Amino acid sequence: MQQRSRLLVGVIMLTFFVISFFTNIIGPLIPDIIRSFHLSLTLVAILPFSFFIAYGVMSIPSGMLVERYSEKSVMLAAFTVAFVGSWLLALWPGYLTAILSVFLIGCGMAMLQVVINPLLRTAGGAEHYAFFSVMAQLIFGLASFVSPLVYAWIVLHFHDPHPDLIISLLHRLVQSSISWISLYWIFGLISIVMWILLYIIPFPRVERTAEEAHEPLSIYAQLLRKRVVWLFFLGIFCYVGTEQGLSGWMSQFLWVYHGADPHRIGATAVSRFWGLMTVGGLVGLPLMKLWDSRQVLIVFTFLAICCLSLGLYGNANLAIWCFPLTGFFASIMYPVIISLALNSLDAHHGAFAGILMTAIIGGAIIPLTMGFIGDHAGLRTSYWLVYITLFYILGIGFWAKPIISNQTIQWRKDSP
Repeated sequence: MQQRSRLLVGVIMLTFFVISFFTNIIGPLIPDIIRSFHLSLTLVAILPFSFFIAYGVMSIPSGMLVERYSEKSVMLAAFTVAFVGSWLLALWPGYLTAILSVFLIGCGMAMLQVVINPLLRTAGGAEHYAFFSVMAQLIFGLASFVSPLVYAWIVLHFHDPHPDLIISLLHRLVQSSISWISLYWIFGLISIVMWILLYIIPFPRVERTAEEAHEPLSIYAQLLRKRVVWLFFLGIFCYVGTEQGLSGWMSQFLWVYHGADPHRIGATAVSRFWGLMTVGGLVGLPLMKLWDSRQVLIVFTFLAICCLSLGLYGNANLAIWCFPLTGFFASIMYPVIISLALNSLDAHHGAFAGILMTAIIGGAIIPLTMGFIGDHAGLRTSYWLVYITLFYILGIGFWAKPIISNQTIQWRKDSP
């Protein structure tokens, strides 16, 4: 069997789309979830916490499962878990089932993330891996842009006097008071379709590089004794916490402080956040060929802080536009922090990357802490926590000392 498969590359790109579609929908749903289940901000924040803590629980076991079984088996298992999680909430709507549902979906998405990156290198060819990785990130951003719009379309058309075929089918499955549950029926259906698609497609044998192989536990212990490892771990923790804190509470903030309809304005603002993040990535790539990545990080983070301030303390129009604009300036933070981190050590990059990936739990802890603060001091005050994470990221641009800096264009000057 041929190692490379353009068909499988396409399916992997579709998988990236599905992961993002499932992952970044919780934020726009928060106002509806609060009203449907009568929750405090702390209780509703348990939902994104459950989703992202699943990454910490499942990432390492998923790597072990891949080595013991196969990439196809783990991906099929992942979509099975996602299907169970999706239809669990669809069939039995409730707060406790919602917690279990998003945890199971998070486990499925974590399993997929572990598999698809090395699989993409094999299916597309190592020499094309960088290109396909960038394409995957663009598709990931596109799905995050689309999913809030799908949610808004369903909820806004659910009460149409003459609904179309899709809404008519959903009427038979979902109570009108919890129309947002429709998304979880759709998630379950998508999981079934992806399971069938993966089952019938042949997979190449994946040979892992030294960077992707599991390092001995002693290497992890050695790395965890290094100060720079913890500093960059905290950097990824702060970034994912910033991203999820901004997008997760955005719709609720606009509703509480400006009376913005969560289905129209709130969902659109979250969609713009992810859309502008994708655009920002496209703009940031050439900038890092012109400037040192640390300089780009400093400038973009400072502008993100400015946008956050205008969104928090400006009028409704400023909030509706400046909150999404933070996504544009946050776009380069993750790749720059990762590259600075890996370029700050001269060995064991695979193990270091694994440690950095566990810092994704920042996406669980920061929004939950914001919910707790919001219940006691107001949601606006809770966003001060995002100032802390952003100022830490800003500091990385000043204290990071990579062994290898990103290569920039050197402008030649002709001799007179």
